[in-house]
Amino acid sequence: MKVTLDIDEIYEETKVTIHCNEVDDSIKEVLDFLKGKKTEFLVGRDGEMQHILKPDDIHFFHTEKEGVMAVTAEGSFSLKEKLYELEEMLPPAKFIRLSKSVIANLHELSRFEASFNGTLVVHFKSGAKEYVSRTYVSGIKEALKMNRRKNG
Repeated sequence: MKVTLDIDEIYEETKVTIHCNEVDDSIKEVLDFLKGKKTEFLVGRDGEMQHILKPDDIHFFHTEKEGVMAVTAEGSFSLKEKLYELEEMLPPAKFIRLSKSVIANLHELSRFEASFNGTLVVHFKSGAKEYVSRTYVSGIKEALKMNRRKNG
């Protein structure tokens, strides 16, 4: 990968352009890095206390009747953001949609197993588990690189 940096005071704003013949893993990493800089923390509420949460510390997000919750090792925190907003804010190489009501941190997954109806059960390092809807099974398999064909 060739990188060119052009620094000149004539530029009013920073502009990043990537020229490539295909989007491979290295390009995805660069895009995720640039996109990830946008969200360095979220504010979660636990009762009357507001906590600063780093996305890397969040195991998963899920909806409850009172809104979206962020689950960390320290507990669950209520967020003002909607799931679709979080999905746009967070780097897709780290966070993946499991269902209409759950977004997971891929780095917090420990194992998964097939469920009886074509879904997956995902187990987190914390011991929590969530179900992957059939709609999202192919996306998580792709993210975990499970769709590779075996040679032989």
